[in-house]
Amino acid sequence: MVKRLMRELYRIGSIDFWMAIAASALAALMIFAATEAPAQTFTVLHTFSGPDGDNPEAGLSMDAAGNLYGTAYGGGNTSGVCLDVGCGVVFKLTRHGSNWTLVPLYKFSGPDGSNPTARVMIAPDGSLYGTTAYGGASNFGVVFRLQPSPTVCKAVLCPWKETVVYSFTGGADGGYPAYGDLNFDKAGNVYGTTSSGGYTGGDYCSDYGGCGVVFELSPSNGGWTETVLHTFQWSDGALPYGGVIFDKSGNIYGTASFGGSSVYGAAYELTPSGSGWTETVLHNFTSGEDGGGAYGGLIADSSGNLYGTTTEGGPKSGGTAYELSPSDGGWTFNVLYGFDAYQGSFASLTMDTSSNLYGTIFIGTPEVFRLTPSGGQWNLTGFNGGVGIYPYGNVIVDSAGNVYGTATVVFEITP
Repeated sequence: MVKRLMRELYRIGSIDFWMAIAASALAALMIFAATEAPAQTFTVLHTFSGPDGDNPEAGLSMDAAGNLYGTAYGGGNTSGVCLDVGCGVVFKLTRHGSNWTLVPLYKFSGPDGSNPTARVMIAPDGSLYGTTAYGGASNFGVVFRLQPSPTVCKAVLCPWKETVVYSFTGGADGGYPAYGDLNFDKAGNVYGTTSSGGYTGGDYCSDYGGCGVVFELSPSNGGWTETVLHTFQWSDGALPYGGVIFDKSGNIYGTASFGGSSVYGAAYELTPSGSGWTETVLHNFTSGEDGGGAYGGLIADSSGNLYGTTTEGGPKSGGTAYELSPSDGGWTFNVLYGFDAYQGSFASLTMDTSSNLYGTIFIGTPEVFRLTPSGGQWNLTGFNGGVGIYPYGNVIVDSAGNVYGTATVVFEITP
């Protein structure tokens, strides 16, 4: 796991910084002391064994019945191209009284996708959509759709039917969709990002096999057609690892982890313009007080304010949680909280009904945190108790305030 992480961080740059973080993390992997944590119950809902998945790197989704859906990077099928590590699994967790049962819905085999690192999203019709970082026809990843078996299944474990919606080539269409969530519009089109492919000019984009794209997939004649909405060119952002969101007017928002005017990433807006889309950079991160390395995507509140995290820089050198607010035709950037050195949050934030923000600390002392607004400031509360190492993904919060997420296990935190 650590070796694979180092290879990936080397591929995306900033290796010296992250090697320092990794050294700190390895010395603290099993430290789970909460900071100002209130009384809570930490419950492990599932520990993976290999055939049912391994190393979940994405958060969870919850349906109306309270079932949880997620992905595991490895495990599952270990034959053919999936030898040793496994090509990954999509799973479902169902509550039975006080217990939870995990069922693998689908095990990837390579040509159909390999190694999912983003969570699956529940479409209005109940089917699941997601991405794999690798695999597909060109090994640059796929967008997939999962549906329950159309026929009655009498077996205990009934796999779902997979359809490869799109297989990336790594060229102008993009490649390596990473940790970002997919999104849907009202017409059923699917939107997302790839962390590579697209523009390969210049000294930087060529080094990474392209600076990445924002794409749309539209149903067409029984299949799907991809349209590239924006191709990053480093100066406007590069390597988008987070997904995209919409506002009420149909504008798209997201982040790029690198590039921009100061190299440390950017937050952007895409606005429909005639037959295309126009990009506006809302903020260029400097790795100063504002932070840098915006790997997680954005979320929005009912007023149109945007929230996100960075992995480095900030007041304490451990990244930031930040807000972007629309103001007089522009945007105002505000740091909500500065994380301690060698922490860093790779995941998108989650907002509950009381406007508290939840996220995960990826490295250092792994934990789930809550940021609570109070008197013009934001106070951090850490929740620990065995979250596990490397919680990449975001958490979700149900109507009762229970928090669900993944690390080396699937967990629930009950207030």
